[in-house]
Amino acid sequence: MVPSDGWADVPDALRAGAILPPPWETLFGPLRAGQTDALMVIGQVGQSIDGRIATAGGRHEFINGAAGLAHLHRLRALVDAVVVGVGTALADDPLLTVRRVAGPSPARVVIDPRGRLPATARLLVDDGLRRLVVTGRNASPDWPHGVERLALPADGGGIDPAAILAALAGQGFRRVLIEGGADTLSRFLAARCLDRLHIVVAPLILGSGQASCMLAPLAHADHAIRPRVQSYPLGDEVLFDCDLSAQRRPVG
Repeated sequence: MVPSDGWADVPDALRAGAILPPPWETLFGPLRAGQTDALMVIGQVGQSIDGRIATAGGRHEFINGAAGLAHLHRLRALVDAVVVGVGTALADDPLLTVRRVAGPSPARVVIDPRGRLPATARLLVDDGLRRLVVTGRNASPDWPHGVERLALPADGGGIDPAAILAALAGQGFRRVLIEGGADTLSRFLAARCLDRLHIVVAPLILGSGQASCMLAPLAHADHAIRPRVQSYPLGDEVLFDCDLSAQRRPVG
């Protein structure tokens, strides 16, 4: 799945609402628009077969291979904004730009309730893209000029995912990628704030380490989230495209 033919036309075609050239329509066409409100919110995680995103030592970079990483960069090229939590920003100091495929880089958003992100973080570098930090109202950060702050109520140290999405919608973002880490993605999933979830499974069994998803315990398996799922090969990895639109909570 996913040869590179015709990809260069996909980001503009999706934004224009057009049918995508093959083979991209089947996989990325559902991201054209949401069914619940004006937003389309996509979660993405790369993990091992046993559901780990990092080793016990915390290393993330060897989980997914080239095909899985290219898929992540395609998602970035299709969205208006990419969101990570401050834990991921501090641990990995990511760029969140599009580098492995053709397409525009999205605005960068960090969820940082207490204002811990340092001014030297690469996410805050002025490269012509919008940089936004979602903070609690009592945080007193000192970030570089041009970084936009969205101050929201922080309850128990966290900020409601629906409130974050409403604030981003108010900034003009309509297609949003929740990229990580596990805590941030789990919060959006538990709050029913995802339209789709893309899980890229690498052919690895780590046995221990950071789990990709952390939700409240269930008493019975019949209470589990059961999305409609399509699977696609990505080289020697497998993408599971989970449709969560039936449970999506309206925002704003």
